[in-house]
Amino acid sequence: MPEVIISIGGRQFEVACQEGEDAYLHSAAKMLDDEAKVLSDQVGRMPEARMLLMAGLMLADKTASVEDRVAEIQAKLDEREAELEGLRNQVIEPERIEIPVVPQSVTDTLAELAARAESLAEEVQERLDGTYEG
Repeated sequence: MPEVIISIGGRQFEVACQEGEDAYLHSAAKMLDDEAKVLSDQVGRMPEARMLLMAGLMLADKTASVEDRVAEIQAKLDEREAELEGLRNQVIEPERIEIPVVPQSVTDTLAELAARAESLAEEVQERLDGTYEG
């Protein structure tokens, strides 16, 4: 089990940790050291046990605040996921659009006009080609 030396509040501590956890331990020690520095700047020198207790309490307070914020965010996330699930399960009926029926007389008239237009187009083409016999 490796022994790691950490520094908190200007004091050195030798701490044992599991293999591969030394980086995590150094990170945690730095967080505790940062809090100890704040205490030291505010209060000055204090007994080691009191300094560690106060720094630990400050970290615990920050952790509790973060946990409260995480709980708020999780509640909002749960609410949004429930809303999303409700939307996914919602059956949306297609909007009914009514299209007026074109009367048969209009359809017949349009067909007649189209036939006349084609006939005129053929006649014009024949005149242009010089094969018109009319």
